[in-house]
Amino acid sequence: MAKQLVVTKEGSIIDAQHDRPNKTVINRVTSVTANSFEHRTKKNSDGSPLRARRTGKTQTWKRRPYDFKIPCKYGLYESFYITQDNADQWYIPE
Repeated sequence: MAKQLVVTKEGSIIDAQHDRPNKTVINRVTSVTANSFEHRTKKNSDGSPLRARRTGKTQTWKRRPYDFKIPCKYGLYESFYITQDNADQWYIPE
């Protein structure tokens, strides 16, 4: 099943079928400028979405134009990457 993406008046791309349709989807264009991200399903103990922050530069490739890799961190010790494969689980808070 293909995702239904919608372009807003401001030029941001959003996921129209998700439970939070007013949140910006992460793709190669938006991944370069965003500094903080929130998870769509995982929550903190207080019920707020799990928040992660960027820890480095977005990695992109010329030969793979749709691939990207964003180094992120949450908590004190947890580090991970947001890639094109798991980007649908994260959104950029407004």
